[in-house]
Amino acid sequence: MALVTQPQTTAPPTVHQSRQIAVNVLALGVIIAILYLGRLFFITSLVALMIAFILEPFVALLMRVRFPRSLASFVVCAFALAVLYVIGMGAYSQLSGLYDDLPKYGQRIGDIVDAVRQKIAGVEDSTYKMLVPARQRQAEEERRRQQAQADAAAASARRGTKRSPTVNTTPIPGGPLEVRIHEESTPIGDYLMSHASSVYQVLLMVSFIPFLVYFMLSWRDHINRSFLQFFHGEDRLVAARSVQGIADMVRAFVVGNFVLGLMLAMISSGLFWLMRIPYPMLVGPLSGFMSLVPYVGLPLAMLPPLLAALPLNAVPVYVLIVITVALLHLIALNLLYPKIVGSRVHLNPLVVTFSLMLWGFLWDAPGLILAIPLTAGLKAVCDNVKELRPFGKFLGD
Repeated sequence: MALVTQPQTTAPPTVHQSRQIAVNVLALGVIIAILYLGRLFFITSLVALMIAFILEPFVALLMRVRFPRSLASFVVCAFALAVLYVIGMGAYSQLSGLYDDLPKYGQRIGDIVDAVRQKIAGVEDSTYKMLVPARQRQAEEERRRQQAQADAAAASARRGTKRSPTVNTTPIPGGPLEVRIHEESTPIGDYLMSHASSVYQVLLMVSFIPFLVYFMLSWRDHINRSFLQFFHGEDRLVAARSVQGIADMVRAFVVGNFVLGLMLAMISSGLFWLMRIPYPMLVGPLSGFMSLVPYVGLPLAMLPPLLAALPLNAVPVYVLIVITVALLHLIALNLLYPKIVGSRVHLNPLVVTFSLMLWGFLWDAPGLILAIPLTAGLKAVCDNVKELRPFGKFLGD
């Protein structure tokens, strides 16, 4: 009895590769869509995670003096909220004073704009006189004058032939008075009314941040142990190394940048106060933290003090502000940044640029802030997973 076997049809390797590539592209598109549609949720979670990384050293300090983790997390979170409240009150006082001085700033900005327009008009006139001959200019001016006279004559003729109907606006004696209420709208109010649902969602998500930070701090050990239960054998070691690598890299970046920004804010506020720049406690922190933005940090750091110094109207003050901010920026990035942030974030400039573009496109301004820690965390995963190490080397410097 002969055993008949049917030949198995196998697809060519190219078909399998094409299917795999199509599946990968489809999965990448789904991931990008999820990140874009759920950006408010992801941004809130990542902001809470970054705040938890900043507060974790203080929790560890309290645990050394026999505080339970839950109590230490509560004390640190409560103290952080109190500090945030004090900072908010100080910022409110500065902003209220700035609001009272807005007419003065508006007048100064209007003068600057008018001066720039006059200079541009002067340059255009001089360029026109250089390029166009004198006879042609005279002919064009004569043609404009004749056209203006013809337009004036036509307008006077129309006024002579057509009479506008008269309307009696005299109120009738004894008649009811007409009262008209005109409600003035403001741009901020119009924006809030037109985006009421979006503002509500943002405020709702922001209200979750304190609770997320507290639970991330108090349940950190339990979350780590529970997460490792999903892996077995060697995979558990790889997962543990990946989590530890991500934690070290993100902590070094987040905490280091926060400490460096705080130092720059304090130094900038003191220097601006010595220069007699208005509102130094407001423009100093803005300038200090904006200086840490990749690539465009220097011009962004110059904007707040330059705008605050507009009422002074002194060129030496402007020059001193530019020199001071530039020196602080160079010292921070070349001397303090390597020592405080450390050398754990190894990303090449091309990858940093693409990450800023991608996350800025997906999440707008928060994406620019979170781009580098997200990419650094992805590199940490690639460095600890054997199959993904080539991608980690590609992302590295």
